[in-house]
Amino acid sequence: MRIVIIGNSAAAVGAIEAVRKVDRSTLITVISDEPHSVYSRPLISYFLAGEIKPEQLCYRPKDFYKKTHVRTLLGRRVVKAVFEDKAVQLDNGEKISYDRLLISTGGKPFLPKIEGLDKPGVCTFTKLEDAKKISSLLKDTQKAAVIGGGLIGLKAAEALKKRNIEVTIVELADHILSLTMDETAASILEKALKKEGVHLITSNTVEAILGDDSVESVRLADGKLLNTQLVVVAIGVIPNVDPFKGTALGIEKGILVNERMETNIPDVYAAGDVTQAYDKILKCYRTIPIWPNAYSQGKIAGYQMTGNKKYQYEGSFMMNSIEVAHIPTISIGLTDPPPDNGYQIFKKLDRVSGVYRKVILRGDVIVGAIFTGQIDRAGIMTGLLRDGVKVKGFKKELVNEQFGFVSLPKTLRKERLLNLK
Repeated sequence: MRIVIIGNSAAAVGAIEAVRKVDRSTLITVISDEPHSVYSRPLISYFLAGEIKPEQLCYRPKDFYKKTHVRTLLGRRVVKAVFEDKAVQLDNGEKISYDRLLISTGGKPFLPKIEGLDKPGVCTFTKLEDAKKISSLLKDTQKAAVIGGGLIGLKAAEALKKRNIEVTIVELADHILSLTMDETAASILEKALKKEGVHLITSNTVEAILGDDSVESVRLADGKLLNTQLVVVAIGVIPNVDPFKGTALGIEKGILVNERMETNIPDVYAAGDVTQAYDKILKCYRTIPIWPNAYSQGKIAGYQMTGNKKYQYEGSFMMNSIEVAHIPTISIGLTDPPPDNGYQIFKKLDRVSGVYRKVILRGDVIVGAIFTGQIDRAGIMTGLLRDGVKVKGFKKELVNEQFGFVSLPKTLRKERLLNLK
């Protein structure tokens, strides 16, 4: 059997490790437009900041593919899938045939329609090559504008600040991290960023990037001009489905998959940020672009491709952890629910320390939470949310600083501890 995997990140690694647990002989071919072996994309901000070297980005040994007997076609791009022939075509015209195909192409930067987006000095920030490109431009850069105040934008801004660049973040929403944090949590982080010298502009956006041969300034929607020599577009990512547009593959915002990570085409699977899979909190199919989810989906796809039907995808939920200006934060599930829909919200804020806790319930079940400043008990909350545990008898204690296993009823505490074994 021949397994072809398009993509070279978490989902691919999960699939390879699952396949090799049950099958050492199947030919696995990995195709990736990146020339690098597997590395952690979340760490590229630390590379840009000058805090780690390229080799420290790897979360598997450099000989991972050799040890797992995987053939690699790195630096090659799939331009078309010919599903009826069970083959994919590369950018050099070569066709690679498969018996099972895993699409794990991940996400690509969302690029808005902005005048001057093609000028030298405009970069995205999702891959190692992006970080290298930005780093090469810094010798001629005093000021940088980061478009987007989400996870990617904040990490890019912090990295640039550590390289002694004056940074301004421009965010369309009225606060940073608008998709994962509420206004209270965001205000804590905004205050810390400003204290570190990062400029923030919210409720505004970049309409044009100006300059003759390179970037000289950006014009905002309100007409204000910002002088800058570097623009980082970090609005977010969208599923990279380009090679499969116009085919019979089921695609909405991402590639549609079932609990076995199967697409609508026989012997074709998808996993990771490119998929539109089940969200167990919102009870709908949507993109959930987080690393643990990608690895888990890849692992399930790997087992399924070998005929092992034991493992299935039960759904996931959004979960993000980020440290901003030395303040650790974590958000899980639904963090800013619509009003008057039967949700209960418990909050606790210590304005002096900046410690903030928020827990959202639907009925007697946790559906979301935010922690800033102290996140050491967030794992317990995540487990209660994931397993749909009813918290009726102790819901008001959820935001207490001392909340932990000891706060749970004795029978539930015993059950949770047994589940950890």
